[in-house]
Amino acid sequence: METSAIIDLAREAIWITLLVSFPLLGVALIVGVAVGIVQAATSINEMTLSFIPKLIAVGGAIVLFGNWQLGVLMDYLREIYQRIPGLFN
Repeated sequence: METSAIIDLAREAIWITLLVSFPLLGVALIVGVAVGIVQAATSINEMTLSFIPKLIAVGGAIVLFGNWQLGVLMDYLREIYQRIPGLFN
């Protein structure tokens, strides 16, 4: 197995991980900042107030982006399986 093939697989895996996780992390970040601003403005420091909206928003993001994320992961998995015979030559 060549070193360049291993590096290429690792680079693609990192890129797919970032691509698939970005929508969920972005939604959680935006909702967290918005709730933080509201908490700072109203001086309410309740921990569940920041957790519940993020949980609901990330659940909605999974419903919205889940099909696309699964498609990207399945395409990557198919590509990996197609590469297997050529990796050990």
